[in-house]
Amino acid sequence: MFDRPSAGDPRVPGSERALLIQVDFGQPDIEDSQEELRLLASSAGAEVVDVLVAKRGAPDAATYVGKGKVQEIGAVAAAHDATLVIFNHELSPAQERNLERALQCRVIDRTSLILDIFALRASSSEGKLQVELAQLEHLATRLVRGWTHLERQRGGIGMRGPGEKQLETDRRLLGVRVKSLKERLAKLSRQRNVQRRARSRRDVLNVSLVGYTNAGKSTLFNAMTKAGVYAADQLFATLDTTSRKLWLPEVGSVVMSDTVGFIRDLPHALVEAFKATLEATAQADLLLHVVDSASHAREEQIAEVNKVLHEIGADQVPQILVWNKADLTGLPAAVERDEYGKLHRVRLSARTGEGLDLLRQALTEFARDNSLSMTTAASADDAAAASANDAVQDV
Repeated sequence: MFDRPSAGDPRVPGSERALLIQVDFGQPDIEDSQEELRLLASSAGAEVVDVLVAKRGAPDAATYVGKGKVQEIGAVAAAHDATLVIFNHELSPAQERNLERALQCRVIDRTSLILDIFALRASSSEGKLQVELAQLEHLATRLVRGWTHLERQRGGIGMRGPGEKQLETDRRLLGVRVKSLKERLAKLSRQRNVQRRARSRRDVLNVSLVGYTNAGKSTLFNAMTKAGVYAADQLFATLDTTSRKLWLPEVGSVVMSDTVGFIRDLPHALVEAFKATLEATAQADLLLHVVDSASHAREEQIAEVNKVLHEIGADQVPQILVWNKADLTGLPAAVERDEYGKLHRVRLSARTGEGLDLLRQALTEFARDNSLSMTTAASADDAAAASANDAVQDV
């Protein structure tokens, strides 16, 4: 079995020299996907030495890229003294094991890379629990690729037992830890639901910022609430959900929440682990869908965000599109409406502050319309109840 070398310190940029692998199956957005992988690797602290593109009709069952391409990858990795090979795809445990044996260096897939970045970014206790849960559930499928000690029977003085293999012990202990993490996250979720119900009784408007990673959500959040949340030009700069109050003169207090950014092919384990946090998104009164309007892939990014929103049950929450980075497109700040006159899109620049007043007006208009609809619904319910009482008295 290949003995994996110790990894470099992920907090030190360039501590690992990474070779990136992109397989072209004929998808139209391959260049965007390559650039995104490069940004992901840089965000994890790796120094990207080269990017190799392989064309295939379908993945190879054993190595994903085929025997010939594996030899080419090995030669390029050796020439660049690469210590890590990153695939922009999801590898099976067997494929990962076969590649490591052939290349004699560490191999990880896109899911492992994103999990590593999340582990670096998590700062709150709940965020760390969520990341650990996702990592353990991902690791559970890869215990078979352990080292030789995983195949030995337990034995010897003080080690005699029922004959349980080390691999089985690891799986059992991992299962116990996963169960414990899920219980702790469920408790935190219940506490958050109590807080949310208390806010709803006070008729406080809840607004969540959602969007593709690096679209400028945290910059917009800071500009609107003066929260001072960490914001940087990197993927997943902000991981933990942060909520702050925003005061609107005609509305009063509004609770605004900044959530983790989404990305294409976001690992399902992460979506599942972060469902507790993302409940705030699903139960919000309004979603501000922040879009990088300067990106030529913005339509695809919008689709990816909506796909994740559907997965967490937030696809029915009203949305206002916020086309951020107007300063990079040269277009003026503006409000756009659909054919029914409803708010559809606000164009602004969170960095320069242009158009923030338009977004505040949009929030005020939504709150006013939403309050009116709730009042109308309450009046209708009261009328129905009064009618029912009259009918009972007539009888």
